[in-house]
Amino acid sequence: MNYDDNPNFIKVDDSKIINEKCIRWVKKIDECLEICTRSAGCDMVLGFNCHKVCKKNNPDSYEKLNKYFE
Repeated sequence: MNYDDNPNFIKVDDSKIINEKCIRWVKKIDECLEICTRSAGCDMVLGFNCHKVCKKNNPDSYEKLNKYFE
């Protein structure tokens, strides 16, 4: 499956593909986005359970989510 063909999925920096419907929150940090997909929440202080999407690593996924911050 090619994630580019399916608008419900995005690729994150750790080479994983996540379903957009599972995203609980997104936090913008410079040119990266921190994404939480856990229903119980994520720990931003320690960086546990978060996925990262940076503009230089995954520009398509970054632009797809970053449009909500504009």
